[in-house]
Amino acid sequence: MTRWAKEISLYMSSIPQFILHGNVYDIYPYKVNDVVVPYTLRNYLSEFLTKQEGFGLVLVFEPLYGFKVLAGTEDLAKKAGIRRLEEKSLANVADMLYEVVNNKEVRTGVIIDFSSRLPQVNGREIDEFYYKTFRLSMEAVPSGIPAKYNPVIFVFEKDTDLPHWYTANNPMVKVISIPKPDVEIRRYIAQAVLQRLSGWQELGEQEKKSLIEGFVDQTSGLCGKEILSISRLAMSGNIPAREINEAVRRYKVGVVENPWAKLSFEKLLDAEELIKRRVKGQEKAVRKVAGILRRAFYNLSGAQFSRYSSKPKGILFFAGPTGTGKTELAKTIAELIFGSESSYIRFDMSEFAQEHTVHRLIGSPPGYVGYEHGGELVNAIKQNPFSVVLFDEIEKAHPRIMDIFLQILDDGRITSGRGETVYFSEAIIIFTSNLGIYEVLPDGTKKMRVKYENSYEEIEKEVLEAIKDYFYFRLGRPEILNRLGENIVVFDFIREGPALEILNKMLNNVSGKLWDEHKLRLEIGERTMEVIKSYCLRDLSMGGRGIGNRLEEVLITPLSNLLFDLRPTEGSRVVIEDIVAEEYGYRLIGRLE
Repeated sequence: MTRWAKEISLYMSSIPQFILHGNVYDIYPYKVNDVVVPYTLRNYLSEFLTKQEGFGLVLVFEPLYGFKVLAGTEDLAKKAGIRRLEEKSLANVADMLYEVVNNKEVRTGVIIDFSSRLPQVNGREIDEFYYKTFRLSMEAVPSGIPAKYNPVIFVFEKDTDLPHWYTANNPMVKVISIPKPDVEIRRYIAQAVLQRLSGWQELGEQEKKSLIEGFVDQTSGLCGKEILSISRLAMSGNIPAREINEAVRRYKVGVVENPWAKLSFEKLLDAEELIKRRVKGQEKAVRKVAGILRRAFYNLSGAQFSRYSSKPKGILFFAGPTGTGKTELAKTIAELIFGSESSYIRFDMSEFAQEHTVHRLIGSPPGYVGYEHGGELVNAIKQNPFSVVLFDEIEKAHPRIMDIFLQILDDGRITSGRGETVYFSEAIIIFTSNLGIYEVLPDGTKKMRVKYENSYEEIEKEVLEAIKDYFYFRLGRPEILNRLGENIVVFDFIREGPALEILNKMLNNVSGKLWDEHKLRLEIGERTMEVIKSYCLRDLSMGGRGIGNRLEEVLITPLSNLLFDLRPTEGSRVVIEDIVAEEYGYRLIGRLE
């Protein structure tokens, strides 16, 4: 028996009414002649009451359809006090319940199913009905040897669907929560469903046992019906028993194709070189990312804790000065793994500084504005579970949002405001932060804690200390830091060599765009190039973004003005001969060829 059924059995001699709530629309395994049969709640209760407790009659009442005999006969129902099975008037139903509960002829159990819908079907009668059944709980009389009540079992979706006064200080009503299947129940279901899959009979006993235990681990938090759906998915997809974990993955993420399974071994072998084409001057970050991607290739993320870990494929925390390539690296990972930057999802956490903004991520609860739209994070992962999810400037988020991150990092899933569960087991999660770069003084001004002149070792030490201080003392959430583990990567300032590479890459982007969209070739003279380098690289404290901003001022805007003056046609070569600094900016001198 399930634990909640044992609880009913225990209290039946002293309590006449039970309120069941929670996982009430699931299936529950019941052993019949050494065969595990999945029953609905009403059928499980019927079997339990008749086979285990010796009841002769079990009835179920539904708001729209009246009574139905689950065990016993209609004649026994009439003898117990049910005058009319199709009766739907709650006032008359309450009167008949009084007779049924106190009858001495036949031991009877009554299930009031879909109780949460009673007010919707019989809105005007519901108050009188609750009053009469409440009074009945006080006046019910046990019978038989040993003396036990004829119980009335209400089935609610939530315990709050019943008026609070009904159960408050009422010792004659027992409220019991029905949880999702525990380990033992899942093991029963696993034994029943796995043997129906192809290849099961050919497995050895030890391998069968290992597959069952693995399946039990992977289905933690799922309903029994969901576990059955996984077995049906495996059968329809011709997935053998040995690969049941693939059926679990497909069910959770809702996608048959698996980009991780299509990853090229050679591509990951050269991951560092591929990443360095876009991210300059961050050797440690590149090595760390390449290692995590290779770990994900072999599905070893979280393997030290469980063979069937549902944690994200990778977790990274990028910290360091602005403009050093943190966001660029996240985009590079998305393109490298999933083939496109469209699999890159970014959330600016400065937009989630207020407590109520947590609902923007996971969705509003029922009854609140925006409930029907769901949460931004939930919707994004539902649409594309194979993603790189970037939470930018995490320290600006409200502390309550950290609870969501804790769920994602620990369990690889979150539950939306609408009760949907979405899984992050196929995603890479990246946080970025500027912690340790500056501190806010009491007067509101900012003071730099690290400078361009500092060595990388000094910057790394300062930033790591600031991150630890933030999570341990200011936020009071050391468990978040613990989940991040050794995946914190501190970025260095952009140094001179990488800065020149970034500048050359940006110049190539500009000339490439001119050719792609206007079929114009750009040529920059030596003297002009020296002026551009001198101006763009003179202060690297703002990183690659600072280089880009200066390039826009010294070249891109003046180039646009020059093009309007020269009016080139397709196929022309635009030669930049000189740059002149003027009162309101820079001006280019050039010609067409």
